[in-house]
Amino acid sequence: MFDCGKIAIIGGGSWATAIAKIVVGHTHHIGWYMRRDDRIEDFRRLGHNPGYLVSVRFNTDEIEFSSDINEICRAYDTLIFVTPSPYLKNHLKKLKTRLHDKFIITAIKGIVPDENVVCSEYFHRMFDVPYDNLACIAGPSHAEEVALERLSYLTVACSDLVKAKAFADVLKSDYIKTKTSDDVVGIEYSSVLKNVYAIAAGICSGLKFGDNFQAVLMSNAIQEMSRFLKTVRPIDRDVDDSAYLGDLLVTGYSNFSRNRVFGTMIGKGYSVKSAQIEMEMIAEGYFGTKCMKEINRHFHVNMPILDAVYNILYERISPQVEIKLLTDSFR
Repeated sequence: MFDCGKIAIIGGGSWATAIAKIVVGHTHHIGWYMRRDDRIEDFRRLGHNPGYLVSVRFNTDEIEFSSDINEICRAYDTLIFVTPSPYLKNHLKKLKTRLHDKFIITAIKGIVPDENVVCSEYFHRMFDVPYDNLACIAGPSHAEEVALERLSYLTVACSDLVKAKAFADVLKSDYIKTKTSDDVVGIEYSSVLKNVYAIAAGICSGLKFGDNFQAVLMSNAIQEMSRFLKTVRPIDRDVDDSAYLGDLLVTGYSNFSRNRVFGTMIGKGYSVKSAQIEMEMIAEGYFGTKCMKEINRHFHVNMPILDAVYNILYERISPQVEIKLLTDSFR
């Protein structure tokens, strides 16, 4: 049997807070790296994260906070990284602690910018973490619903299924059900793509397309995702599983989805910059779109939805024009 040991959270946003709630409910002790000391002080004083999911109460005696990433990484055995993908490299630049013997779990639904690799691959290349010490968490799940303790299903993926099962057991509760997978890379790519497709769904919503077309969009999106995953990692997988199709649907349809909200604003005529300013939260699909477009230049998979979102966000092509071309390609 594998023991996850002492577990720490790296990141201070809504999903980090939701995962911390789940884990500390099982372990009654976690380490928690947040980069800002003022946020940590407010957290201790208030008993909740001052910036995200403020309704989730914590017993702060069960949390070792630190703004020193090295202090947390040295002291803990399992490290759950939940930072936005555009900021991951900046956090890791501060890192002097070796990670090769740590169990690294990524709950980051994005590609590492400039590197154009999924997060597990980045930890393997840059920090010599063995593949069997790398795992990821997949939905479908929104942090807000986890905070409300609404029933959610999570998948833990790791090439070592014993380790995946050990961490899945940590996450289990009355409102969290878990399963395991060995498809780390496939799930990480699907987590990026579903954000891109959620932006597309939002754009179409902003353009006043109805539910009939949204269903066609989602059915084409899962086919597009399947084509890409078969190309980059041709293993036997069922994309109808909740970690793929389920995560796509919840991100594409839910009002909790910041990527859908971002896309809706673009469809209504907002510029990218104005939408980002008004949201005040990161829509990871914006960055994921560019990374996936660059990655697919090597694989040449037919991905018309990805191409359409890229053209709207980065080439500034009119959403009306680009989506009309997209609708003509669907059957």
